[in-house]
Amino acid sequence: MDDQEIIKLYFQRSEEAITQTDRRYGRRLFVLADRIVHNAEDAEESVSDTYFKAWQTIPPQSPSRFFAYLAKICRNFALGRLDWRGAEKRKAEVVSLTEEMALCIPDRCREAELTSQELGRLMNAFLGTLTKENRMVFLRRYWYVDTVAEIAARYGITENAVNTRLHRTREKLREYLKMEGIAV
Repeated sequence: MDDQEIIKLYFQRSEEAITQTDRRYGRRLFVLADRIVHNAEDAEESVSDTYFKAWQTIPPQSPSRFFAYLAKICRNFALGRLDWRGAEKRKAEVVSLTEEMALCIPDRCREAELTSQELGRLMNAFLGTLTKENRMVFLRRYWYVDTVAEIAARYGITENAVNTRLHRTREKLREYLKMEGIAV
């Protein structure tokens, strides 16, 4: 069943929508959540919460990119669970990713006038300036929380090449934000 048919089931308020969503995207959502929380139970809870949130928001929402819509919801639930649990040993990977990005994303305190919507718009515009390969490497690392080794295997490049691309992309992001008048 394709995305539009599943979304149609949500609009019809058919419980089959959840079953079909799980059949089509359940595994991918679980992997995404598990990479963040490193705990199968918490990952399952994040996926279940994602289905419930999708049920609550479709309709009125009618996402054009259904998996991206679900992934955003799932990622937020997983990060919330990680905060809730507060286990430092499981936070290590997300903390290191946050520290990497903190070098090129403005601090909320220093840039109080910068809204999350504006930062999102700038990030989307920046991603549009990258080559497809560099954009995918960046998103796999910072959105899907893939490890450097997983990214290297996915794209058939060395881990060193992945690290180099990520470093250069973060530098480009910092410069892009500076050009937009955002102090980093």
